[in-house]
Amino acid sequence: QVQLVESGGGLVQPGGSLRLSCQASGSIFSRYHMGWYRQAPGKQRELVASITSSGTRSYQSFVMGRFTISKDSAKNTVDLQMNSLKPDDTAVYYCTARAGTNGGPDYWGQGTQVTVSS
Repeated sequence: QVQLVESGGGLVQPGGSLRLSCQASGSIFSRYHMGWYRQAPGKQRELVASITSSGTRSYQSFVMGRFTISKDSAKNTVDLQMNSLKPDDTAVYYCTARAGTNGGPDYWGQGTQVTVSS
């Protein structure tokens, strides 16, 4: 059983930055592809960024150039650095772990709220 705990959410003004962190239970990064999803009010949950077990990063177009995903295998953490935040980035952000090459995540964190507002 993999446990994921997010932290770092909060309220930030448009144009500001936040860094989300996900603490994983144990050394799982060699076996799992990690990702960040988000869900805004009234909208479906969507993938934001991901990093494979080998370290390949990918981003959705709406965060390209603004967000950076990274992982620290020594600390068992996956971070999402979010810059130039917009009101549309307001959502609950979830950390995920996926064992397979395809398909959805196998494990989800409880989520952390990010609110971008002046």
